[in-house]
Amino acid sequence: MHLEKIAVVGATGYSGEELIRLLQRHSGTDLVCVTSRQYAGKPLGAVYPKFQGQKYSTLEFSPSDAKSIVDSGARFVFLALPHGLAAEFAKPLLGAGLRVIDLSADFRLKDKVVYKEFYGHDHPAPELLAQSVYGMPELYRKEIAGAQLVASPGCYPTSIILPLAPLLKAKLIDPKSIVVSSMSGVSGAGRKVDVDYLFVECNESVRPYGVPGHRHLSEIEQELGNAGGEKITINFTPHLIPVNRGILTTIYASPANGATPQAVSQALRQSYKGEPFVRLLDDAQYPDIKNVAYTNFIDIAWRHDPRTQRVILMSAEDNLVKGASGQAIQSLNLMCGLSETTGLL
Repeated sequence: MHLEKIAVVGATGYSGEELIRLLQRHSGTDLVCVTSRQYAGKPLGAVYPKFQGQKYSTLEFSPSDAKSIVDSGARFVFLALPHGLAAEFAKPLLGAGLRVIDLSADFRLKDKVVYKEFYGHDHPAPELLAQSVYGMPELYRKEIAGAQLVASPGCYPTSIILPLAPLLKAKLIDPKSIVVSSMSGVSGAGRKVDVDYLFVECNESVRPYGVPGHRHLSEIEQELGNAGGEKITINFTPHLIPVNRGILTTIYASPANGATPQAVSQALRQSYKGEPFVRLLDDAQYPDIKNVAYTNFIDIAWRHDPRTQRVILMSAEDNLVKGASGQAIQSLNLMCGLSETTGLL
């Protein structure tokens, strides 16, 4: 069987580590390059003891430069890097003919003005924005399959867009009424030294942050607008909770055009019928992050509140899998012509 050669750039962050974990069991790929400035020359198993004795434990970290990646023979590259830095790698790698899946925010937005508004600096490669494809397979499956550059979605956006997109497309909810509250595990902040994310600061604590303009709002509103066919602005409040991984999102919206609870249910079920990683829960179940941890599933439930006449949507996902590395591998499978579930089920 032909194996696609893969590189992971930024392999020592949480998303990079998760990519390695998933690629170890992927039957259609061969991981040939992992990069790290800090650990160049060291074997993977020495940096991550949990990978010792496993498939890629002796693979040595390469220097973090485009030449090393190209010379490795990799055909597909995951960029698990901070925003701003990913674009610096994408340009030469795309120029060398490699296909790139970027897990940062660098290519998710189509408007460079919106990027500057939310990220505080000019876009480092605006000429590439037009060719990037938003890497949400449930919405852009065909486009992803043929893409050279895929912008894998953020974790919060995945938990919000998937429940809302079918209802906005069917004009079943009022876009102006959307209010979102989300809770994320601490790994969502990335692997970094910051007082706010120390154990004693996060344990036994729940707090909001990024209010009112969290950076993910930009891609959330972009994609909700694409689904609804109009500009959409929402209220979004993220919270940090003392768990390692997982996102739980609750969404409130008012019905539109006489939409009934049955119509909402039908739209969701029709949209996600046969989707391998979207699980629609029945009326007796609620999403729970313990049920999606370490998986590529997103669990979605919904209720009608007869007192307020509002729709309540709820979702749960693993922020490092469906919200990051797993979804990126889902896109890789489409780009390679493999079964979408390869390495993920």
